[in-house]
Amino acid sequence: MFDNMYKQTDLLQKGLSAAWTRNAVIRHNIANVETPGFKASNIEFETLLAQAIEDTGYGFRGAATHEWHIDNKGFVGSKTHPMHLDIGSGIMDRIDSIEPLLVKRDNVSMRMDGNNVDIEDENVKLAQNSIYYNALLEKMNSEFRRLRLAITESK
Repeated sequence: MFDNMYKQTDLLQKGLSAAWTRNAVIRHNIANVETPGFKASNIEFETLLAQAIEDTGYGFRGAATHEWHIDNKGFVGSKTHPMHLDIGSGIMDRIDSIEPLLVKRDNVSMRMDGNNVDIEDENVKLAQNSIYYNALLEKMNSEFRRLRLAITESK
């Protein structure tokens, strides 16, 4: 039971870590804007996460089943219809296995010296990533406030 209590915060932490890594990669790209032959990199995370969620069928399609059993991982729903969601069948384990992927952009060059860093694009990405990171951080803080409220109100 307690293993599943922190799944959302674990996922948020994974997103925060990916955003932090992306920030470092963007700053590295910006720092090498004048380096001849330098090829910029990106961090892929959200698309990999979305693909993992789509592959599991986890989402808002269908309805949850009311038949349950318990295995060594906790509650598992029994599907009585193909459109029912998989409940407790390792969905979070598959999502937890997603890691940020560093992708080098070597298909284009912005200048004659082979460098492909577009400083304006990198600054926009840095601003977007900062907003994304702060939004995830606020959501994480909200989860901690919710847990603290549940603990203190139960006394």
